[in-house]
Amino acid sequence: MALLGRAFFAGVSRLPCDPGPQRFFSFGTKTLYQSKDAPQSKFFQPLLKPMLPPNAFQGKVAFITGGGTGLGKAMTTFLSTLGAQCVIASRNIDVLKATAEEISSKTGNKVHAIRCDVRDPDMVHNTVLELIKVAGHPDVVINNAAGNFICPSERLTPNGWKTITDIVLNGTAYVTLEIGKQLIKAQKGAAFLAITTVYAESGSGFVMPSSSAKSGVEAMNKSLAAEWGRYGMRFNIIQPGPIKTKGAFSRLDPTGRFEKEMIDRIPCGRLGTMEELANLATFLCSDYASWINGAVIRFDGGEEVFLSGEFNSLKKVTKEEWDIIEGLIRKTKGS
Repeated sequence: MALLGRAFFAGVSRLPCDPGPQRFFSFGTKTLYQSKDAPQSKFFQPLLKPMLPPNAFQGKVAFITGGGTGLGKAMTTFLSTLGAQCVIASRNIDVLKATAEEISSKTGNKVHAIRCDVRDPDMVHNTVLELIKVAGHPDVVINNAAGNFICPSERLTPNGWKTITDIVLNGTAYVTLEIGKQLIKAQKGAAFLAITTVYAESGSGFVMPSSSAKSGVEAMNKSLAAEWGRYGMRFNIIQPGPIKTKGAFSRLDPTGRFEKEMIDRIPCGRLGTMEELANLATFLCSDYASWINGAVIRFDGGEEVFLSGEFNSLKKVTKEEWDIIEGLIRKTKGS
């Protein structure tokens, strides 16, 4: 149920400024977020540092779409920290340049910024040529750019449908095919990673275009995992659950009304963090995962399995109520 994107409300992730229990985002003069973690979250505290060795991506080139903010920025930061030369792309060049400078100043590794609207195949073509010119053929390709908005499907317009599918499905296809063809020509392999969402598999009301497009992205990556392994390319997918970013939650849940309901559905008792996703992403794109291909990793703290279980809502039953229920069951005779 990750709400990832960049055009409307996007990936749900948060910056790791404070690992303690009280974390705040401000939106103007209003408090946007205060942690509502459940008690069991103390058993599942996030580790915020890169888990791979410092030079795991030394000498490698990584290309990340939607790399200027949110999850894309977090993954770029970890890849750069681990030695990669990163190239980030999105529509907003000012944000990209600021992010590139910020990350590069922290890691000491060059981060390039290229403006690209993934909906435009000609712009994608030119971006890939520029990527190869400034950094070389990529070893890592992360398709993270996305868009989303909530809408009853009976209110959905053709333009609304087209906007999301153009960014999510078509944009991912343009980037993947353009880079893939260049890699085949150069006889060079690479690790591809797509960031989708849990509801790409299950479907979800009120985000039907996103669900449909993300499902297509997963089918595309699994298809290429089977077909392009012979060229040295791997394709894997992460399905994030709720991970908080300021931009996303300012549109999704500005009052904090629904956040507690989200956490109540997550057995680990908290939202995910960007750093945890970045660790998973860097592992899947690293040589340590060279035999992982065509995998779909659900990353949601157990939310999907909780929602799927018919009787899981019984967690609300108290001990005293269970005593009564057990007594009634024991008195039941026959079938």
